Amino acid sequence: MTLAATPSAPAPLEKGRITGWHVLIMVVLFFGTVIAVDTIFMVQAYRTFSGEVASNPYEAGLAFNRTLAQRQREAALGWSAAVQTAEGKTVVVRVVDRDGKPLDHLSLTGTLERPATETGRQALDFKPLGDGRYQAAARLDGAWDLRATARDARNVFELETRLVAR
Repeated sequence: MTLAATPSAPAPLEKGRITGWHVLIMVVLFFGTVIAVDTIFMVQAYRTFSGEVASNPYEAGLAFNRTLAQRQREAALGWSAAVQTAEGKTVVVRVVDRDGKPLDHLSLTGTLERPATETGRQALDFKPLGDGRYQAAARLDGAWDLRATARDARNVFELETRLVAR
């Protein structure tokens, strides 16, 4: 009669030996930590800034065709403008027509806004200086976005530019 071999008991685990279960637990913990931190960052970022540039994005999208039509009318007009600043205290805009002739008798309005925030907005009151030049008092320190609108009896011309005062 032959004796059947009895299975031997598994060898006891050596202390400090890494098994497949250990690797699985480490991978799950690693990715769980990454996902948790990313989720916290996304929630905090969304709470502080929703990503909306306009307060009414749907309406702004619908008005885009009107904006394109206005830009085409401005291009057909041929007007151009140059902006200068003086000692961080004034903004001077010179408006000329297609032939380079200065445009006097315009109504010019404008605003200065910071590029990254809405604080410190300045409304500009332009006064004519002659030779197509218009001047407004302003407090210029750092970077500002100028948005100005020149109008005569029939036409509208919009100007947007960045001013950097040193």
